[in-house]
Amino acid sequence: MRHFSSACLLALVVLCCAPCRLNAQDLNSNYDRDPKQPIDQHYSDQIAKYTTDKSFLSPLVSYLPASKTVPTPEKVLGDVSGAPDMLPYAEDVYKYFRMLESASPRVRVFTIGHSEEGREMIAAAIADPELLAGAKENDARLAQLADPRTLGMDDAKARSLIDKSWPVYYITGTIHSTETGAPTALMELAYRLAVDDSPYIRYIRSHMVVLITPVVEVDGRDRMVDIYKWHKAHPDQKWPHLLYWGHYVAHDNNRDAMGMTLNLTRNVLDTYLGWHAQVLHDLHESVPFLYDNTVGDGPYNAWVDPLLSDEWAELGWNNVAQMQSFGMPGTFTHGDFDTWSPGYLMFLAAMHNGVSRLYETFGNGGADTEKRILDPEDYSRTWYRQNPPLPVVQWSQRDNNNYEETALLTTLTYFSQHTHHFLENYYRKSKRSIEKPALEGPSAYVLPPDAASANRTVELLKVLARQHVEVEQLTAPATCTLPGEKRTDKPKQQTFPAGSLVVRMDQPYSRIADALLDRQFWAPDDPQKHPYDDTGWSFSHLFDVNVVRVPDADILKAAMTRVTDAFALAGKLDGTGSVVAVANTGQVSLLSLVYKLKGAKLEVTEKPFDEASTHFAAGSLLVSGVDDVTLKSALHDLALSGTRLAAAPQVPVHDAPAPRVAMMHTWLATQTEGWWRYAFDNAGIPYDYISTQTVAKEANLHAKYDVIIFAPVGRASSQLIIDGLPRWNNPMPWQKSDLTPNLGGIDSTDDMRPGLGYDGLAHLKEFVEKGGLFITSEDTAQFAIDMGFAPGVSVVRGDARVVGTVLNTVFVDRDSPVAFGYARSVPVISADGMVFSVSNTLGQRGERTLMDPYADRPTGRGSVEDSDAPLGRKIAEPEPLEQPKPWQAKKLNEEQMRNNLMVIPGEMRPSVVLRLSGAKDLLLDGLLDKGSSIAEHAIVVDAHLGQGHVLLFGNNPIYRGETLGNYALVFNAILNHDHLNHTILPEKADDKPTDQKP
Repeated sequence: MRHFSSACLLALVVLCCAPCRLNAQDLNSNYDRDPKQPIDQHYSDQIAKYTTDKSFLSPLVSYLPASKTVPTPEKVLGDVSGAPDMLPYAEDVYKYFRMLESASPRVRVFTIGHSEEGREMIAAAIADPELLAGAKENDARLAQLADPRTLGMDDAKARSLIDKSWPVYYITGTIHSTETGAPTALMELAYRLAVDDSPYIRYIRSHMVVLITPVVEVDGRDRMVDIYKWHKAHPDQKWPHLLYWGHYVAHDNNRDAMGMTLNLTRNVLDTYLGWHAQVLHDLHESVPFLYDNTVGDGPYNAWVDPLLSDEWAELGWNNVAQMQSFGMPGTFTHGDFDTWSPGYLMFLAAMHNGVSRLYETFGNGGADTEKRILDPEDYSRTWYRQNPPLPVVQWSQRDNNNYEETALLTTLTYFSQHTHHFLENYYRKSKRSIEKPALEGPSAYVLPPDAASANRTVELLKVLARQHVEVEQLTAPATCTLPGEKRTDKPKQQTFPAGSLVVRMDQPYSRIADALLDRQFWAPDDPQKHPYDDTGWSFSHLFDVNVVRVPDADILKAAMTRVTDAFALAGKLDGTGSVVAVANTGQVSLLSLVYKLKGAKLEVTEKPFDEASTHFAAGSLLVSGVDDVTLKSALHDLALSGTRLAAAPQVPVHDAPAPRVAMMHTWLATQTEGWWRYAFDNAGIPYDYISTQTVAKEANLHAKYDVIIFAPVGRASSQLIIDGLPRWNNPMPWQKSDLTPNLGGIDSTDDMRPGLGYDGLAHLKEFVEKGGLFITSEDTAQFAIDMGFAPGVSVVRGDARVVGTVLNTVFVDRDSPVAFGYARSVPVISADGMVFSVSNTLGQRGERTLMDPYADRPTGRGSVEDSDAPLGRKIAEPEPLEQPKPWQAKKLNEEQMRNNLMVIPGEMRPSVVLRLSGAKDLLLDGLLDKGSSIAEHAIVVDAHLGQGHVLLFGNNPIYRGETLGNYALVFNAILNHDHLNHTILPEKADDKPTDQKP
């Protein structure tokens, strides 16, 4: 029998004791309204009118209190919140919140930042005027609870602060732009909290601050409203799907809580920590009718405080019990959403000692009232969903708002009645984060000084800084005891030199640092068979940085100082001379330097060399003809270090002019390629952003571009890329107009339906054949293979189980310019285990055989290793058989090559740049089952077509701002786009992957 915590038992008691009659709304007196307060009858009548079923309405939201001074949402919307046929822009939502602020002393509105496109993000604080007036003093108290070091870890002092403080509950809406209901629900919720004099709401106002950001993805919200307006103006036509949400990504904006790349993520975290809030509650729409996934399902994230899992159970089960007391069908918690990945926006709280929560409410992707037919899995009754959703329902946006507001009001009521309890837990979680070294460990993570990884280390430190994690640097050597490589190995001593970076675990936000830098393991036989997202993400591996996990508490006694400027770790210029060498060590910004130093002479070394006591790998840059001020500034900004040389080294070089780059997208989906755009923009690498429709219209692409990048589309078939959307639908524009002023800013078309087409396919092939570089990844690599861009390459679909798993690799062709600056291996993240097979002939690898000559032998004399021999004649030795490795092509003998039109000429055969390691060493982080089916297979291949190259990635090397260790694979290829041809040397026997132990 499973162990239940006291909080879980309490929650279950609350659930069992709650009123259960489905039509017993009048029996619950906890939420009685103030009978003396007048009602806005018109508004209340409209609520009833737009609610499609009485069971979708609770007594908490069936009315709206009237006010002579405070405007209702109708003042801005022209109708009530959730009314059909109406979606407000973010600016209209903000306008209403600022009207509330002007009319009520209980509301304050402030800007929390801006989007990538410059749109404002806001938050509104709602509470009694006395609480808002004392917000600064309260925040000072909460700041001490958040960092118990300021209290000397004294519980008595903390208790005194808790008694004087009130908590902050932060609600965020519409991070997913197609989920449209939250802004109007939060407008009305804000009005209720500011105006309603019901005892339970007065209690909320007087005991806590409710913080609301009504629109998180503001760029996407305005585009979604445009789409909805177009739909209403063309009622008999299919409307365009929301191709662009934010400037870079769509649904994945809710996977950014680790990398912290997007403005919205940074703004929300800074607001959450700036107010020292206790809860971050994110509102979504996808599940009928309201799924409170606060409880979720296993496996739970291994780095959260156990107190948090108790709080999840307490809040989630109570919330559902209260909703059930109103007889509202389809409200439940638990479900099959695992709580493993810390990448979700709500998890910013979980990883910073708060409570993360999320609702999934039913929505129609707009404000139409529609008949919805549910799948059996949605309306089936199960132990945690005893009052399931109706199988067929007429659903309105008002229904959505009813559920969201009712659930929020009930949970705010419970929270307000237990503020002392949650503040105490907040303090205890913060304290336990600081006590981590003395409890479960580790004591710290140490990054020894390493010039080769300094550039990527700076990028890692930027992420940790955005997470508000403290980083120190040793001022003297420190010796610690480390566990052995294996459990049975003896401990060992290691001395970390001065200059080593130390991420101490005795700090308030140690949990997020621990979660990012540690390794992850998802058991293949885990009961959860459908991981919701990536199962592995170790930034130590994905940033390709040597990080040492140190359990020994002696590291905390070492002399160290706080790191305040990550750029100080790199960006140096030493030596004397007229030529500056910048070593290629797989940096993320080496290519950026080429664009930043316009007018300078830049050359790429084709062989390694040693000068000034420094090793320079092949692919290093030689810079001359630029003034010191410009060069120093560029090196500092890009976190690159340079060495002045008295003379240019005596090695082969080639010029490095700035490549002309285009990034091609489809009109099917843009999310995954958006991460590539972000990386290029962030690195300062210019590119033309073109669509497949542009390529279809433009011949002679090679006259304009040296490199065309086709980043992953996202599970798109090759034929769909060619065909585009079905032409039997009406034309669907994506362009700026009076009706749709927010569309078309990133790219535009008068019709989203056409795809690349066969003209575009021919233009792309001509581009490559004339010498262009075509870079592809995942589904676009499959496209390149299917469409004949990669002769001799095929995709291998083994039966390995891989779900966002970090895998180990080995460089096969270490002399390939793609591999410049790398050591023997680099960790990669694989979405589903996609790998390649290469062949010396066109078509699939190998032909039909009745017997595998490498694995089988016929019945006869000798052992399995011997050859059978016919009797009565001399033995005739066959041609020796050399079994190819999984990443190698089968060698052809004279018989197989005789008049074989399918044999690929030697110089045209694909070359494997990177392969997966052997099965034993393959897994680094996450889930891997049956890994032998993909082990040692190629994952990066340089294919040849005409005079050009097609670079195929089975992984996504530029992904969610997390895979910075892979960026140089792409940037190297671009920098050396016209020098990728070289003599391929056989893999050396010692080329084995090195597993960096975090």
